Amino acid sequence: MVGRTISHYKIVEKLGEGGMGVVYKTRDSHLDRFVALKVLPPEKVADPERKRRFVQEAKAASALNHPNIVTVHDIDQADGVDFIAMEYVEGRQTSVLLVAAGEQEDVLPFFASTAPKAGCCLPLSQKLHFLETA
Repeated sequence: MVGRTISHYKIVEKLGEGGMGVVYKTRDSHLDRFVALKVLPPEKVADPERKRRFVQEAKAASALNHPNIVTVHDIDQADGVDFIAMEYVEGRQTSVLLVAAGEQEDVLPFFASTAPKAGCCLPLSQKLHFLETA
């Protein structure tokens, strides 16, 4: 996918992969900025429940406004690809930060102090838990 353009987003690099999709760093040619693009893989689009959850995640995240949660810009489909366009935040991956936290019992305060806006890497349920405990 790197090098491919979906809608007006040129894929620059793969950032990570999880249960709901793959996240890429992309260049938004309309606004001349980097955004994170979460793509629902084709094999998951075929599953109506997964697609429903993907759309639900985008809608729920777009309703939240918090400094530790990325802004959702758009949800769309182009060239046969379903995607969520969201704020791109430069920094280390959540998994690296959590490993750096080591065996600390109180990882969330560590996470809050070292990874503002890293919520794009967490499932929505974890984001909400993070907000409740932050």
